[in-house]
Amino acid sequence: MKRTGKILPQALRALFQKPATVSYPTRREDVFANVRGKLVFNKEKCVGCKLCVRDCPAKAIEIEKVADKQFKAILQIDHCIFCGQCVESCRMDALHCTTEFELANLSRKEMKVDI
Repeated sequence: MKRTGKILPQALRALFQKPATVSYPTRREDVFANVRGKLVFNKEKCVGCKLCVRDCPAKAIEIEKVADKQFKAILQIDHCIFCGQCVESCRMDALHCTTEFELANLSRKEMKVDI
C-alpha cells in the first residue's frame, strides 16, 4: 500500500507531460550528419588492396576482381556493425558512409548486396 502512495503522484504528473518517445514510423526525425549508415563503393577509385576487408571486425565486406584493375565490393548488411573502419582504412577513398540507416529486410539472401 505504501508503494501506491508514492507512484500515484508520479503517474498523475506523467498524464500531463509530453511523451519522452517519438512515434518513429509515422513521424521521422532529422538524421545527424555524422551518422554511419549504408556504405557506398566507388569502383573507379578501388585498386584492390583489400585493406578494408582485413580491417573489418565483422568480416562483412568482400572485394572481388571483375576484370583487369576493376573490382566490386560485396557487403553483408546483416554482419556489418557500421563502425566505419573500412572507410577509415581505405587509402583511395573508395568507400563512404551515407546517412541511410533503414536497411532491414525479410530475406537473408537480400542482405548480401553489391555496393
